[in-house]
Amino acid sequence: MEIITEPGLMQAAVEKLRLNRQRIGVVMTMGALHEGHLSLVEKARSIAGTVIMTIFVNPKQFGPDEDFHRYPRPFEQDAAHARAAGIDYLFAPSPEAVYPEGFQTTVHTGAVAEGFEGATRPGHFNGVATVVTKLLQITKPHAAVFGEKDAQQLAVIRRMVRDLNIDVDIVSVPVAREESGLAVSSRNIYLSREQRESASVLFRGIRHAGMELEKKRTDLSSIAAEVRMMIEREPECRPDYVSFVDDRSFMPAETAEPGREYRLLIAAWAGAVRLIDNSLFKT
Repeated sequence: MEIITEPGLMQAAVEKLRLNRQRIGVVMTMGALHEGHLSLVEKARSIAGTVIMTIFVNPKQFGPDEDFHRYPRPFEQDAAHARAAGIDYLFAPSPEAVYPEGFQTTVHTGAVAEGFEGATRPGHFNGVATVVTKLLQITKPHAAVFGEKDAQQLAVIRRMVRDLNIDVDIVSVPVAREESGLAVSSRNIYLSREQRESASVLFRGIRHAGMELEKKRTDLSSIAAEVRMMIEREPECRPDYVSFVDDRSFMPAETAEPGREYRLLIAAWAGAVRLIDNSLFKT
């Protein structure tokens, strides 16, 4: 595995790969690698001959009161995990390399980014879209693999790629889960044992929604309210939002129509840790 920190050197390397007709896949991360990231690598290796991983904690997607400075950065451990997973190139630039002095051009996202995480974290998806665009320009992949845990982020990226005619396939991988059903996340390390146990209610809520939809219920808003109540009953948890959206438009959905796909979105606090989860359902 080759570690590259300069954008120009990464671009030169991928130009050679493309000239040699290598299919390139990229997995974009902020480090603190876990099983979820490694599932993305596995998918990338199955569809590309050369796999690039990026590690970059992007300051532009963090708000002023968020955890940018305490976000875990175990680079040596991450590099070892990447090497063991079969990564060919690890691109790990500094903030100054990605956003040099005088940087002023950003990507502005639209309606798909306005609710849920976008409403809770103003400017977050503009920062995500900007850095993903830059990393796609630097790594020049044929395919980019993202996890479905960040469902709204995935929807924003898909929309951006279509709108800007970026020549890349966006490939998604289902949510990786711990044994309890809790979605794997870099932030889970901050959970106490009691908080981790309580946080499994998010997955229990998803299963409840699935069972109710199997009964042919169409009242999505009522089912979401039931899931919210489940979270409220946990002593270590408090809900932020619980809502169904139409998976194509990402707009809130209150009543299900036959043959459509809806995604249940959940955000909740376990102590001081904010967690997100989701699941896709077809009616």
